[in-house]
Amino acid sequence: MPPVELTWGAATAVGQREDNQDRYLAAPPVFAVADGMGGHAGGAAAAEAVVEALRSLTSGGTTTVEAIRLALQRADGEIRGFRGPDKAGAGTTVAGVALVDEGEGPQWAVFHVGDSRVYRWHEGCLEPVTRDHSVVQELLDAGYISDESAATHPQRHIITRALGVGPRPDADVVLYPVVPGDRYLACSDGLTGELADDRIAQLLLAGGDAQQVVMTLTAEAESVGARDNVTVVAVDVSHPGTSTGETAPR
Repeated sequence: MPPVELTWGAATAVGQREDNQDRYLAAPPVFAVADGMGGHAGGAAAAEAVVEALRSLTSGGTTTVEAIRLALQRADGEIRGFRGPDKAGAGTTVAGVALVDEGEGPQWAVFHVGDSRVYRWHEGCLEPVTRDHSVVQELLDAGYISDESAATHPQRHIITRALGVGPRPDADVVLYPVVPGDRYLACSDGLTGELADDRIAQLLLAGGDAQQVVMTLTAEAESVGARDNVTVVAVDVSHPGTSTGETAPR
């Protein structure tokens, strides 16, 4: 793989909620968003647990798919061990990307559990690279509902997989090549619940570095009501010397 440089940005907003139960990590080689759920203290603690588990993978230039899975399993076990009424029923989603080396040089591992999402901006097009673990996604896949009705479906907030609650989940992990010019976007459903993919693509097309883009996206979600916490992490891949902002050579 030719030398590349990473540039990243992160932003979060509380929206109409009383507090922010989202957490994020933007520390090479891992970029992720966790959306806590449950009681106020429990949801935030669950999201923090998964972010700290992933933070343990940031000591080197790359990690591995196995290390990601083990980190998420540790977080799942920690959340299930929470005690106290303020943490009852705590859980979290997670979605992100990480540079991994599986023996053939660096690749992106896209991973997620729940309905937080990862998108790839590739050659001027926005591509969802995760599929929600949710009741609505299952109904869509089975052809029972349309894309148009999914946005307002009464079960749109019910997820089928999460860390800390329900059956012990497996993370979906997909590998992508490291391509200069690509941008990866990880976000909580506070963003996608307010902005359609077409609108997200329009805002990305308007340009800006990674930090500008995440701030624009969170501000747009807030401007239309932001019923939930909104968190976005973006990471750009470029040739060395062509990017601005926080960078790390690879």
